[in-house]
Amino acid sequence: MSILSVANLSHGFADKKLYDDAGFELNKQDHMGIVGQNGAGKSTLIKILTGTILPDEGSVKWQNKVTYGYLDQYADIPDGDTLYQFLTTAYAHLFALKDKMDKCYADYAENLDDDLLEKAGRIQETLEANNFYDIDTEIARVMTGLGLDDIGRDHIVSEMSGGQRSKIILAKLLLQNPDVLLLDEPTNYLDTAHIDWLENYLTNFTGAFIVISHDYDFLTEITNCICDVAFGKITKYRGNFKAAMKQKDARKEAQLKAFEKQQVVIEKAEKFIRKNKAGSHSTMAKSREKMLSHLDRIDPPSENLRSHFDFPYLETGSQNAVAVKKLAVGYGKRQLLEPVTFSLTAGEKIAFSGFNGAGKSTLIKSILGRIPALSGTTVFSPSSKVNYFSQELIWDNPELNPLETIQEKYPTMLPKTIRTKLAKCGINAADTQKPMHILSGGEQTKVKLCLLELVESNFLVMDEPTNHLDDETKAALSEALQKFKGNLIVVSHEDGFYTNWIDKELNVEKLRIDK
Repeated sequence: MSILSVANLSHGFADKKLYDDAGFELNKQDHMGIVGQNGAGKSTLIKILTGTILPDEGSVKWQNKVTYGYLDQYADIPDGDTLYQFLTTAYAHLFALKDKMDKCYADYAENLDDDLLEKAGRIQETLEANNFYDIDTEIARVMTGLGLDDIGRDHIVSEMSGGQRSKIILAKLLLQNPDVLLLDEPTNYLDTAHIDWLENYLTNFTGAFIVISHDYDFLTEITNCICDVAFGKITKYRGNFKAAMKQKDARKEAQLKAFEKQQVVIEKAEKFIRKNKAGSHSTMAKSREKMLSHLDRIDPPSENLRSHFDFPYLETGSQNAVAVKKLAVGYGKRQLLEPVTFSLTAGEKIAFSGFNGAGKSTLIKSILGRIPALSGTTVFSPSSKVNYFSQELIWDNPELNPLETIQEKYPTMLPKTIRTKLAKCGINAADTQKPMHILSGGEQTKVKLCLLELVESNFLVMDEPTNHLDDETKAALSEALQKFKGNLIVVSHEDGFYTNWIDKELNVEKLRIDK
């Protein structure tokens, strides 16, 4: 049974068409994954489904009384709210009912009106039916599953890292338990253990869900259907991600064969027309021309715009790149880690591992001097030139487009040169004209990587660079980092991104060098 129907959907920005007469249905039993290249329109699709964006054409129809919950990683969180206080807002309607019940009892104590007692009893039944008195237990279960216990119930949310905030927003959504979950990159900032927990949660979820993710192993575990967003169309396949991709490849191969077969027919007809247009067979030639004019031409399979990265290397004459000695990091007087010690020689690459919230990003910022260390030292080589990629998608002026953003930083650079560099990083011409805040997370990340390419360095520091990126782009980035001749510090929750080529790994949880 369909609980969501999308029909005749058309929408675009500038000269880029995201969807052209596209559509799909979400059934009650569907555990749907949404896949597609960065910028294909996956996140925009979710916003259209929630009514945040109105499509140019088409309809979005939800079944009556169906409730949905949207994972908004940029949701506003009230200042001063603790972790526990924020999570209890998932049950705001139940707490409001309890307040009504308490008032009924208080009023009854004053005037002994039996109607008030009856009303309070009905509210009590509603609260019990919705497991109101087990809220603390349920909050504790979800907190443990997503790795929020280590943060602490009384930690102020506004003081948390971006990764921690994303996890608690996800936790609140799961606690709300709507009929349909709409999740955009839910595994960002989750480590392996907590991804496993989320996989189990979603697999056993009795409602429907739509999940956008570039984690294809995750999609394979949780989905029973896939919608592929590509080249203006939304194509639904039954089965998990691997099964869907087999169907997609088979369709692509069939389309290619049909295209090639038709091209043979067209070439023969055109050759005949050229040879006989003015001769005795001119009537037959005209017949062939008429046939070609009415031919329903098959397009060749479209290819994705591929990204390529190349981080320019600045020669260094020093053998020792960085030495970190007994570095204690934290905020205020609160120390997050035991003192950290490690060193890198020229060209060495190191990964920081450990669960999210363990302090990896804080450690990076302290090494770079962006936040003060509590004690200890970090000494870079005098010839070190550091280039830093932060995980936050924050722009000085989000109203500027990618072209203007780079021009503002490099005013002497020609627009043509900027467009060429953006295109190489996977940003097409239409997207160079869109404000930064309109771009998808993957597109914004590509712009950040493009900016990194414009500065020569011999030391790259990358904090969660794979967030929001599709598989093809992650592969291109991994290849570029491997080729980079300088040093690298990388933090990534996807250990498969670096495992095969990293030189050292610092386990921040255990504070020891694993290899």
